[in-house]
This record gives sequence, C-alpha cells and structure tokens, in this order.
Amino acid sequence: MGAQPDVTSLSPLVPVDAAGIARALLPFGESTMLPSAAYTSPDVLAWERRNFFAGSWACVGRVDELRADGTTQRALLVGDIPVLLTFDDDVVRAFANTCRHRGHVLLGDDETSTTRSVTCLYHAWTYRLDGTLRAAPGLRPGGTLDYDEHGLVALPAETWRGWLFVNATGDAAPFADHLGAIDAAVAPYRPETLTLRARHTYEVGANWKLVAENYHECYHCPLIHPELCQVSIPTGGENVGPTGAYFGGTLDLRPDADTMSLDGRSHGTFIDGAPRRTILYLHLFPNLLLSLHPDYVMTHRLLPLDVDRTWIECSWLFPDADVDPSYAVGFWDLTNSQDWRACELVQRGLTSPHFRPGPFAPGEEVVHELVHAVARGYLGIPPHVRD
Repeated sequence: MGAQPDVTSLSPLVPVDAAGIARALLPFGESTMLPSAAYTSPDVLAWERRNFFAGSWACVGRVDELRADGTTQRALLVGDIPVLLTFDDDVVRAFANTCRHRGHVLLGDDETSTTRSVTCLYHAWTYRLDGTLRAAPGLRPGGTLDYDEHGLVALPAETWRGWLFVNATGDAAPFADHLGAIDAAVAPYRPETLTLRARHTYEVGANWKLVAENYHECYHCPLIHPELCQVSIPTGGENVGPTGAYFGGTLDLRPDADTMSLDGRSHGTFIDGAPRRTILYLHLFPNLLLSLHPDYVMTHRLLPLDVDRTWIECSWLFPDADVDPSYAVGFWDLTNSQDWRACELVQRGLTSPHFRPGPFAPGEEVVHELVHAVARGYLGIPPHVRD
C-alpha cells in the first residue's frame, strides 16, 4: 500500500504500542490486527471520540427526523463535544452548544425546543436561530459588548442523501473529500427518497471498531449465519476501491434469491435502477454503515458508549411507504443478534493477557483497509487520505 508512515510520529495521546501499529500498517498478507489496547483502553476511546467522531464527519441522523414536530433546536453530543442544531425553515445549522458569556450549555444533551430564540438559562443571553446574538441583559449593542463578535460558534454541517453530518471540532477536511466516490455508489438507491418503515436499537457489549470490522467480512458467515448463507454467497462479491473515508464491497445473492430475507423473497417493491443481484455494504467513517439491497436500504448508526459498549441504531428504508417491513426486519434482527454475540465474545477475548494480534485471512481485505485507516488515524492522518 505504498510507503508507510513513520511510527515515531505516533501521538502520545494514543496509548497504543507503536510496534503494534507498525505491524497493522504492513501490506495485506503481512499485517496484523490492531493491538488489544485499541479496543480495551478508555484513553484510546477518549482520543477516538475527539479525533474520529468530533474531528471527522459524524452522522447524527436523518434530517427529517431531527427536525420533526416543529423542532427548531436540538442538542446532541458529537464525539465528546456538545453541539446545538438549529432548523430555520429549510436551513440546517450546527453550533457549539456553549453560551458566549460563561459557557453554560444552551440545551441539555438530547433536549429539543420549538422556540425561535436560543436562550441560555443561566443569564438569559439570547441568540437567533442563525447564531447571532440577539440580547444580553444589561449589555447593550454598541456599548461595552460587540454583539457581532459574540454570536454562537458555527460548526460545519452537511446534508447527504437525507442524513446530516457534523464536524464538531470545525477543522476536518471538506465534506466532499470525506465522501470521495461513495455518492456514485449510493446514488442508484436514492435513500433520500425512501421511507423509514422500521427501527431497532441495540446496546452491544463490544468496542465500536469490532462492530465495524465484523460488518466488513463474511469469513465468519458459514459458521454463525446459516440463514444468510441460504440466500447469499459468502465468498462472492467484490471489494469497493475507495476514494474518500469509506470502505466496503458487495455480496452476491444466490440464483434463487431476490433479496436478503428468510425465504429469499422480496415482499416489497424493488428500487428502480438499483442493482438486482448484489448487496452493497459500505461504511462511511466513522459511524454510518449502509447495507443497500435491491428493495430496501438498511443502515446501522454507531455511537460508542464506552470502550466495551456500543449503541447501534438499525433503520430500514423502503421505496413503498405502505410495505410490511417484517420480511427484512426479521432476517436482519436475527443476523444482527448473531453478529452482536460474536463481537461481545471477541471483546471478552481481547481482555486476556495472552492475546496477540493475529493475521488477516483471505477475504478480510476490507477489514485490513479499515484497520489501516484507524492505525494511520492514530498517527494524525485523516481517514480520507489514502496511500
């Protein structure tokens, strides 16, 4: 994969063995998985929250849901940084969720408001939805306080295919560079036009990277996914050559299957223009997994709750607003549960003092690409920068 970064540049804020990172950066066929500390150290997770989640482009949800029911303000945590979203007609903005007076948060995490003014509950400094300062009790405009200099700190926010992405540190690469060529791959499915018909949330006792790594290989499929192997060919498909911060590949359907379901049949409407014989699996770093089927799109949105605990939001989107989604949901709820159990057992094994990172097997090329990007990230190289 080209010249490797100098491991001596490894940030001391990432307490991972430099020799282990060097081994993970070797070409496929020579490299190993990441050292166990990458999955078990709270300090590593703290660094990832700031640099991979807040410092990159994290998916925070679907725009139409975030602004539903007249919501004009919504507070959330992106990585480790409090963020305030505002919705003003069709304009979506993101700001640092901190008052310009004394730093009090403007809304608590996961709180919403339907008002058109953002008011700090500490001293009543008030802002418009565009972030400009509207009022500061006792401090008049043009007097001792320059109102123009004390608006909320704006953060980059971008909408893509119906999802909202926020860069909470404000210094990531342009969103177009982050996306790379993924839009061309996703475009035939038009997820922005699809309807949410089902959603499950899970809390998995495993590091978020283990969930992502499991997603990217079917080496494990014959052993733990008999239902999946009845409708797809675990050794088929091709890897996607990424440009940008995404990874993935395809999985071929068996000749007698129409889609991923327990009977292999679609009970919905096929997406016009979408490929009919393959499933496309894509991971837009850090936290959006896209499973693109001929008749529905399934997503997993990952949020690390702790070094060994991940919250996963699984959503199913269909072209038919009236479809019964159970044929897809039942299949994937079963498959997900099989995967979550495997991830939890890997997490358990990584805590052993006897664990040593193992090599990649044939068919784990995409896992290697992800691990390679993470290892380079520990050296301060953005995920969209490829060798």
